Amino acid sequence: MKLVIKLQLINKREFIIKKSRFIGLYYQVNDINQIDEILNNVKKEYKKAHHFPYAYKIGNNIKKSDDKEPSNTAGMPIYNIIIKNNLDNVLIIIVRYYGGIKLGVGPLARAYLNTANSLLN
Repeated sequence: MKLVIKLQLINKREFIIKKSRFIGLYYQVNDINQIDEILNNVKKEYKKAHHFPYAYKIGNNIKKSDDKEPSNTAGMPIYNIIIKNNLDNVLIIIVRYYGGIKLGVGPLARAYLNTANSLLN
C-alpha cells in the first residue's frame, strides 16, 4: 500500500519586474522526501519558466538553490526570509520567467527577497 501525502500550497504571489515574471510558492512540508516531488510538479506546471530557485527548512535539514541564477542572488534571499521569520517545515520556490532585460545582481536579489517576503503577508 502506497502512502499518499498531500502537498500543501500555503500561499502564492506573483510580480512582474522589468518584464520578468516572478511567481512565489510557499509550501508546508513535513518530510524531506516531499521536496523533489513538489519541485518536479512545479517544473511541470511552469514548464516554460527559466529558473526555479528555492530554499527549505525541515528541522535541521536546510538547503538553498540559485538554479542557474548568479551565485547567492536567489536561494540565499529566500533562505534568509525563512530564517528571519523562524519558519520550519517550509519550502519556498520562486518561479522566474526571464523577460529579456537583465536586472543586475542587486535588483535580482531584491526581487527574489521581496517575492519570498510577500508570501508571508
